[in-house]
Amino acid sequence: MSAQALRPPALATGGMVASSHPLASQAGARVLADGGNAVDAALAMAAVTWLTLPGQCGIGGDAFAVVRDPDGTVWTVNGSGYGPDGGTSAFYRERGFDAIPLDGALAVAVPGAPAALSALHARGASRPLPELWEAAARLAERGLPCSAKTRTDVRTALTAIHGDAGLASVYTPGGTVPHVGERLPQRDLADTIRVLARDPKSFYAGSLAERCVAALQAGGAPFTGDEWQAGAEVAVEAALTGSYAGATVHQTPLPTPGWMVLQQAALSDGVLASEQWLGATAVDRMARAATIAFEDRLRWCGSDNDGADRALTPANIAAGRARLENRSPVGAFTVSGGDTTSLVAVDAEGRAVSFIHSLAFTFGAKFTVPGTGIVLNNRLGRGAYLMDGHPNEVAPRRKPLHTLNAWIVTDSAGELKHVGNTPGGDGQVQWNFQLLSHLLDHGLDPQQAVSAPRFTVFPGSDADVLGQPTELRIEERVPEEIRSSLAERGHRVTTLDAFGADGSAQVVSLDERGVLLGGSDPRQEGVALGVEF
Repeated sequence: MSAQALRPPALATGGMVASSHPLASQAGARVLADGGNAVDAALAMAAVTWLTLPGQCGIGGDAFAVVRDPDGTVWTVNGSGYGPDGGTSAFYRERGFDAIPLDGALAVAVPGAPAALSALHARGASRPLPELWEAAARLAERGLPCSAKTRTDVRTALTAIHGDAGLASVYTPGGTVPHVGERLPQRDLADTIRVLARDPKSFYAGSLAERCVAALQAGGAPFTGDEWQAGAEVAVEAALTGSYAGATVHQTPLPTPGWMVLQQAALSDGVLASEQWLGATAVDRMARAATIAFEDRLRWCGSDNDGADRALTPANIAAGRARLENRSPVGAFTVSGGDTTSLVAVDAEGRAVSFIHSLAFTFGAKFTVPGTGIVLNNRLGRGAYLMDGHPNEVAPRRKPLHTLNAWIVTDSAGELKHVGNTPGGDGQVQWNFQLLSHLLDHGLDPQQAVSAPRFTVFPGSDADVLGQPTELRIEERVPEEIRSSLAERGHRVTTLDAFGADGSAQVVSLDERGVLLGGSDPRQEGVALGVEF
């Protein structure tokens, strides 16, 4: 491992935050130090990441959170939106598409982030949003220096950025890719942040909503505006729960794939702790469990049916465990990465937040709403299928399936143990389970867990990659003899660079002494910061 990977966990007793960018973590730590709670910190950090990681997240994306209150209550907010009211399979096929486009107006679903942030604030915050978001507005106004990550994202999406006047004006000033350190002011976005801080639901009704819908209609998307207004309400929901290694895992419900983490846990509970950590038998078990989960997702699941419940039934779990024990063949599907960012916050009262938000792919649909600074997601293009009769077939007022999920772990008495998450498309559900195994089966501290060698099965079920060849992608820090053993067990192994598996995991744990330990993934430039009072 590199020296960065070997750094010790952050330590604190007053509170802790972790994110994929130092400035976001600093914003959250400052809120905690000033007396705000973990929800306040998460809201402040989320807004700052709109500036520090603009390719990954934004007002025009989706957002999800799991929150544990000091009394042990765990709740979630799930901010994803509908596709357009005119968005039927026939609509896209009549225009010559065999899959929903990934760029432009046709790729967009109603953003769920503003509604989710509003619900999160209403239920758990102690500070007003204008106070929590003013730092982000000021950053947008004066321009944040371009980071290496943002420069890379701009180069990745350069052609599409040049095709959108709003993106080009910010991210290719003078027609060229910005240099690291070059300020990128976004005055329109600063104004929008301040408007939404006063009333996040103004995103869904009134002049701002009308501008969003008009831009999409002009781009050919069949939005009516009614589905936009319907996206304003996000109800607080109970978490989806399961058990693993004697602990309770709380996950985000549909349309997220949180159930897939719980399914992998159920398929592997009681097995991995006695196996060599990241040995061939353990990796084989986890990879095959992930493949079963993707198989069930593709076969059964939509955002508005009982597919996840079917996958988690005792009978289906027993059948899956039998397949794993007998090494019966599992199906072949495909998975792709994604551009997302996540963060965690814990305060001195034991309140914990796991938060994740995304535009889907880099800069989403590469489509901005003129005069607002808002970049819209491409979640519909990424998540919905053009497969007749499939439970995830695109349909009016049906939310496409999601890749984002977040989790909190408590003990049998409901006390906080761990809070974490990671971005990474369909890698998320795999890496999140790997994190749980590292923490609960093998006792790794948060920094060790997020730095550990990572692997990803390709199958998955993203709409744009169905049918690609199956493989097991694994970082080269897993010893060669283990990789060879996995190949002998039937895996098509692809070796990645030492930290080449993507993702940017964040974990904070509470130990038996009441000390918070935090870790931030060395695969990005994040940091965990503790606060003492």
